[in-house]
Amino acid sequence: MTISRRHFLRTCGLVAIGFTGLHKLSCASAAGITTSALAANGYGALVTDPDGLLDLPPGFKYQIISRYGQMMDDGLRVPHLPDGMATFPGPDGLTILIRNHELRPDNPGPFGNKMELLDKVDMSRLYDRGLGKTPGHGGTTTVVYDTKEQKIVRQFLSLGGTQRNCAGGPTPWNTWITCEETVQRMDTRSSNQYFYEKDHGYNFEVPASAEMKLTQAIPLTDMGRFNHEAVAVDIDSGIVYQTEDRNDGLIYRFIPNKPGQLSAGGKLQALKVKDQPSLDTRNWKSRPAVPVGVKLAVEWIDVEDVTSPKDDLREQGYDNGAARFARGEGMWRGSDGIYFACTSGGNKKLGQIWRYVPSKGEGTASENAAPGTLELFVEPNNSNLVENADNLTVAPWGDLIVCEDRQGDVVRLVGVTPNGKLYTFAHSHNKTEFAGVTFSPDGSTMFVNIQGKGWTVAITGPWQARVG
Repeated sequence: MTISRRHFLRTCGLVAIGFTGLHKLSCASAAGITTSALAANGYGALVTDPDGLLDLPPGFKYQIISRYGQMMDDGLRVPHLPDGMATFPGPDGLTILIRNHELRPDNPGPFGNKMELLDKVDMSRLYDRGLGKTPGHGGTTTVVYDTKEQKIVRQFLSLGGTQRNCAGGPTPWNTWITCEETVQRMDTRSSNQYFYEKDHGYNFEVPASAEMKLTQAIPLTDMGRFNHEAVAVDIDSGIVYQTEDRNDGLIYRFIPNKPGQLSAGGKLQALKVKDQPSLDTRNWKSRPAVPVGVKLAVEWIDVEDVTSPKDDLREQGYDNGAARFARGEGMWRGSDGIYFACTSGGNKKLGQIWRYVPSKGEGTASENAAPGTLELFVEPNNSNLVENADNLTVAPWGDLIVCEDRQGDVVRLVGVTPNGKLYTFAHSHNKTEFAGVTFSPDGSTMFVNIQGKGWTVAITGPWQARVG
């Protein structure tokens, strides 16, 4: 089954509406308007959860559909630390949910506490087998979900042997790109009781399939070896944009030799602001280097030695003129550009959201005459508005939904309306970040992970009732 262009645009293309509002909000905040004046009614005041887990608006309910440690349908365990997710239309109206797991070998993984379930796995399909003793615990699980019955049909390991699979992103050709947020080197010395047969720091592609099958893990090496976080695909050019979760990271693009066939290789490049080589976009100083709303012309520079064992792509790129960003994390393709969050950007290190608008000739010689543009869309420097935006998605009705990456007593899912007002959609009392927020293709169900608990939650309710 091939995902339709319409479905991909429906799930990705409305994000610009929410971000346009957020941009207005940022400007209003700078003008001195109070936080209360900027708050929207959203879905109303949250109702306190008697179980003390998740406060939601009136009429909404949640169900913990998957917990780490549960036995899956393939005889393996649900891995811990679920992270980025996306949904795809499945057969017979079912939803295919692909879920990353940000795990190291010492975290609870799919193979059991003492690796007693390894005999249930075709080890040849794992990326790093750990000498047959400590294979990588990261990877992806696939959840086949029935939104009509609100229950799991099956769940299974769909990629294994990788490490710290973080945000990732969907493609228009019905696959999920999962990203390793690590640059662990090959190490077979057992100095820490864990074995690594291969270098890590790569992307892998996972088909969106309801069939219970473990994908052959093939690293997409031409996309670079670095601390990957998220990706977004430009549906027009097939170019894949990538964030790097480092305080001095870069923004990359990958131009595939064959659009839609990432394993066929391609060219890796880094974003450079024209006439401002090695621009520091983090705005950590009192005077911002990049003001909100200014559009900057962009050029892209080639990255050499893309699989360097030194974890130095960002350093060589910056030395060659690429712009520097503060922990690039969530990324999404909107109808009017590529949006990405920098979790520790801004004067107070509370986060930024950027927009890159590709050139009409993106990836070709003609982009030199009409280059793409980079714009700092949001830098609120106000934790009452949003704090450390991380994963993000767009709701079927056009609002942006943002996961906060913080560890406080209350962590929020924040909504942003098309007219630029914020509302809190959920409070988690679990002292751990939300991750992987996404919606089912039919728009009925929001899925989100409560990462530190190892839970995947399905939320349903009167989505059409948003007010204000």
